[in-house]
Amino acid sequence: MSEWSSGDIYESYVGRWSRLVAAEFVGWLDRPTGLRWLDVGCGTGALTGTILRTADPAAVLGVDPSAGFIEYARQTVPDQRASFEVRSAAELPDGPYDAVVAGLVLNFIPERVEALRRMREIGSTVAVYVWDYADGMQLMRYFFDAMLALRPQDREHDEGKRFAFCTAEGLEGLFTDAGFTTVSTREIVVPTVFSSFDDYWQPFLGGTGVAPAYLRSLDEPAQAAMREEVRSRLPIEADGTIRLSARAWAAKAVS
Repeated sequence: MSEWSSGDIYESYVGRWSRLVAAEFVGWLDRPTGLRWLDVGCGTGALTGTILRTADPAAVLGVDPSAGFIEYARQTVPDQRASFEVRSAAELPDGPYDAVVAGLVLNFIPERVEALRRMREIGSTVAVYVWDYADGMQLMRYFFDAMLALRPQDREHDEGKRFAFCTAEGLEGLFTDAGFTTVSTREIVVPTVFSSFDDYWQPFLGGTGVAPAYLRSLDEPAQAAMREEVRSRLPIEADGTIRLSARAWAAKAVS
């Protein structure tokens, strides 16, 4: 199974929290009804589904390079206005689209500025959001802080280091480099509440996502050490609940 193949595993790891961010994001865009949307890197359909529920679009096309994610989205977003295709960000369809959006994917696109330029060519409004990996995405931050404590030799795996541009300033810089002249940014913070440590930890065992893929690469004793280091750091309440929050940064521009 590849790192980005299982929709169910991704949902339990981060998709469920992405849906909360997507609702805030679409509300912030405040687009009229009846528009044509393109969802770049649609994954399991979290953002596509939110657009359909809250923005009353004419149509939404979701594209993603993962056939597994596309199949999951087709099954879980049963709306005649939605369609899905296996495409990478380097193979975006011709427009025009009224809105081109990308949720939690820009950091996984190697040629980010080129992708934003293409989105600008085909979309009237272009908007994205990414996790604040270095600070505010707590469920991932606890994991990587534990990794840095136990295995500093693996620091290059830290998403906060790998995706340092995932800030308001970083996104504004990318949009400016892509030719947008007026860029708006904002933070979106959502609660991520886990019923138990197992509820928090189990998704890391699935291999889908950067942190889970890193964990899977370790031998069993190293995985056990990581588990206990993370457990010791988390704010676990008396009833076992773990109350964290997740911050994303969003940017939008009208061309």
